[in-house]
Amino acid sequence: MQTNEQRYLQKIPVASAIGLPRVHRIVGGVICTGIVLTALLLWFMPWTQTAMGQGSVDSLNPAERTQAISALVSGQIKQWHVREGSQLKKGDPIVTLIDVDEELVEKLQGQLDAANAAHQANISAVSNARNNLQRQQALLSDGVVSAKTVETAQIKLQELNAKLAKSQSEINTASMALSRQRTQTKIAPTDGIVVRLYAGGPSTYVKAGDVLGQFIPTGVERTVRIAVNGMDAPLIKAGDTARLQFDGWPVFQFSGWPEASLGTFAGQVMYVEPVADPSGQFFVWIKPDETALPWPDERVIRFGSRVKAWILLDEVRLGYELWRQLNNFPPKPASELQVQGGKSE
Repeated sequence: MQTNEQRYLQKIPVASAIGLPRVHRIVGGVICTGIVLTALLLWFMPWTQTAMGQGSVDSLNPAERTQAISALVSGQIKQWHVREGSQLKKGDPIVTLIDVDEELVEKLQGQLDAANAAHQANISAVSNARNNLQRQQALLSDGVVSAKTVETAQIKLQELNAKLAKSQSEINTASMALSRQRTQTKIAPTDGIVVRLYAGGPSTYVKAGDVLGQFIPTGVERTVRIAVNGMDAPLIKAGDTARLQFDGWPVFQFSGWPEASLGTFAGQVMYVEPVADPSGQFFVWIKPDETALPWPDERVIRFGSRVKAWILLDEVRLGYELWRQLNNFPPKPASELQVQGGKSE
């Protein structure tokens, strides 16, 4: 049975001759096919969730970080044995200082000799006083001397013991001052490179503890310190895998498909700092993954070089990840975090 619309169109012969253009049919088919393929791609394509952060190459061991070259004593700089960029071996001299009084070492040595002589005299006096006390005690037992004479000998021995202790203290003080003045040459504590020199030439006066330059050890274990936002920090734990991109190293990175990335290096989370910085970010320390390709040598990856890191989390569908990113949700629901927290406890 024909409808009113069909009967109406039959009365207009031109209308039946008008059809949908072929181009439109093709474009419509392509769009529909693209929508279906995109939906299938979003539904079946896997995606690795990541927590992204930026930081620099550093060391978790404070003895392996940049160290200050400080003045051991107050005085003038006598000689620099290095310049910026100098390669040093352990024990190599860096800078030599000299006191304003060039005869200070000889004077301190004289004070030490005098203190030693006084100490030896006090030792002899104590020995004689002790022998005298023993002799007086023997005479007291024979009834030759009174008890007051023995008490006087005891007081004398105590006074001489006090002088002996004082002279020993004077020796220690003079010896310490002499040792400090003799240690006027700063030496390299380990192999390394001189980074900066702040002080000037022989006319420069410095005080004990003043920073004269910077020294960085070589051949140390390098780690990476990155900052992540507070929403991702609870999801990161020690042992998680990370992919690292170093400045100056060619890279082709896919954060969600780490197996397809080129030029990145594997790392492993060592430590997540429990306290945020003033901007609300948390610092994460990452070490090299010993089971993967080693990091570039220290000529390429130097201390302070900038690093981007992607800490790998769960694998989800690409559609879910896009929906999560658009809504600014965390990678894991709060319920899953509570379950994981209960298991870890």
